[in-house]
Amino acid sequence: MQSQLTHRSILSYEGKNCGFRSSSIAACAQRGNASSAPVPQKPEKTKDQYCRMCGTQMELAIPKGEAAWRHMCSNCGYIDYLNPKMVVGCIVEHEGKILLCKRGIEPCKGKWTLPAGYMELKESSAEGAARETWEEANCQVEILAPYSHFDIPIIGQAYILFRARLAAPYSFSPGEETVQTELFQPKDIPFDQIAFSSISLALQYYVEDMQLVQYRIHHGVVSKQPGSGPNEAGRFQLQDHFAVKTEVPVLDSKL
Repeated sequence: MQSQLTHRSILSYEGKNCGFRSSSIAACAQRGNASSAPVPQKPEKTKDQYCRMCGTQMELAIPKGEAAWRHMCSNCGYIDYLNPKMVVGCIVEHEGKILLCKRGIEPCKGKWTLPAGYMELKESSAEGAARETWEEANCQVEILAPYSHFDIPIIGQAYILFRARLAAPYSFSPGEETVQTELFQPKDIPFDQIAFSSISLALQYYVEDMQLVQYRIHHGVVSKQPGSGPNEAGRFQLQDHFAVKTEVPVLDSKL
């Protein structure tokens, strides 16, 4: 499969696209060097109170050879690393339309989103995306290709979305956490009612790719202002964006 890397600024709320070696990526690489990094400010409190290995109280400490505060057991020395959470889901296309779910729970109850949720242990990201689509929209899907991976460092999440199409029996309905499911023409997607910034970005790119009849795989960092809402206009930007053109078959879209 051939691919072509492209760097573009196509949305008004995107940040400057800097490529692979942007200043922010270089800064992250520098912070990862424990020998040269300054000591970070100690957090105010721990999230884990007791060690999962021996039950002793946890404390905040900087382990030898590291440059960040960790949740560390004062008795056995076990380190409980707090890692980002993976959110996986599908952009389901059917006859040129895109499947959206109206959320029935907080956060963003009553707003539209793609079927997605937290990845579980012992499943792949694609398996998790298909499972979440079933749970939220009661539909079977065929996953076609990766589509987007957007990191949101300020909240410790990564959104991984896949291109997919409806599979037999080609039906859908609201799941436990959904109050409405609907197929939207691209021009009718309610962008002012989308729940999350990463979903809004993915949909913007997907609609453009449908119009170009050329799908790409997107990666970037969603930089959000502290205290901003899940999809608050003007308070986030997509940084370090790159897109790879693929030859994965294009569906028969009807724009």
